[in-house]
Amino acid sequence: MTRILADLPDDDVTWLDRRAAEEGRSRASMLREAVSAFKAQSDGSDEDWLKAGFGLWARHGIATDPHEYDRLRRAEWTRPWDDDYDAVRAESPECFADQDDRERAHYRRLDDGGPAPADNP
Repeated sequence: MTRILADLPDDDVTWLDRRAAEEGRSRASMLREAVSAFKAQSDGSDEDWLKAGFGLWARHGIATDPHEYDRLRRAEWTRPWDDDYDAVRAESPECFADQDDRERAHYRRLDDGGPAPADNP
């Protein structure tokens, strides 16, 4: 067995000594157990996090078509001044309202150098 020298904060050493005394064990024994537990927890592939998350929505009863989800998120984040507004509007008309089209017309007039329409009270 190899001996190591490790620097720990005083609070951690105090806690470790108290815990070891409660269990009637040595500090070294407690550290060996902690390293073994950490090693067992981290043994496995680096892709375990991917396997745990893949399909998570479906496992919890949320069945969404990924293409539909992407389409809705794209429409949700498209603003009237965006260059792709017309394409996204055509793809997802249910996500836009007449007010969006009025704002689009307003921004296009501003972009063309024309006057902004007067506000209608």
